[in-house]
Amino acid sequence: MLDTLLQHKTIRKYADKNIDDALLNQILEAGTRASTTGNMQVYSVIVTRDEEKKKALAPFHFNQPMIVNAPVTLTVCADFNRFNKWCQQRNAEPGYDNFLSFMTAAIDALLVAQNICIAAESKGLGICYLGTTTYMADKIIDLMNLPKGVVPVTTITLGYPNETPGQVDRLPLDAVIHYETYKDYTPEDINRIYNEKENLEVNKEFVAENNKESLAQVFTDVRYKKADSEHFSQVLMTVLKNQGFI
Repeated sequence: MLDTLLQHKTIRKYADKNIDDALLNQILEAGTRASTTGNMQVYSVIVTRDEEKKKALAPFHFNQPMIVNAPVTLTVCADFNRFNKWCQQRNAEPGYDNFLSFMTAAIDALLVAQNICIAAESKGLGICYLGTTTYMADKIIDLMNLPKGVVPVTTITLGYPNETPGQVDRLPLDAVIHYETYKDYTPEDINRIYNEKENLEVNKEFVAENNKESLAQVFTDVRYKKADSEHFSQVLMTVLKNQGFI
C-alpha cells in the first residue's frame, strides 16, 4: 500500500477498456470505508458511464478530455439531504442548514474520494482528480438534478492507463511538516523550499512560454488569477445558499 501511495501518478489518457462492475463496486465499497464524522456518511457519489452524459458534463470541467475518454467519471458530493430526510422521518429535527455542516460533509466526501483513488490505483487503474468541480458547481447541480443539501466537491476519472507519465514534483517533506507547533517560514526557507521546483526544466519553460519573471507569477497571473478566484467564490457562496447551507 505504501508503494501504491508513493508511486502515484495522475493519468489523463485511458485505454479503450471498460471497468468491470464487480471491480468498480469493490473500489466504491472501499471508498465507503473511509473515516466519517460521527458515522453520519454525509456524502454521495454519482457514477457516470453513459457517453452522452459524460459529453454533457465535460463543459463544466472546461472540456478536459479525460471526462469523456475515461470509462468512469465519479462526482463526489457533500450530501446532507439523505441524513436530513432520515432525521425528519424519525421525528428528529435536523439543524444542518449551516456552513459548518457543509464543511463536515465536504470533508467526509473528500475522505471517500481519496479512498476510492487509492483503491483504484491498487487494482491497476489510473485516476485523475479534477479541481474544477467547485468552480462550476451550480451547472453540475442542474445537470445532475442535485436536491437541496447536496453540493459537488470533487470529480475523479477512472480507467486503465494508456500513458506512463513521470511523477510530478513535490515540495520536500520539511516544507509541509511541522512538529508540535507551526514554524513560520523565513525568506531563506522559502528560497530553499522552492528552489528545486523553480529550477525544473519544465517549469522554466512554463515561465518563458507565459512571458513571466517567475513561476509564482504564472500561478498568480495565469493559472489561478485573483479575479477568477473571486468570481468562483461568489458562485460557490450562491450555491451554498441555494442548497441550504447558508
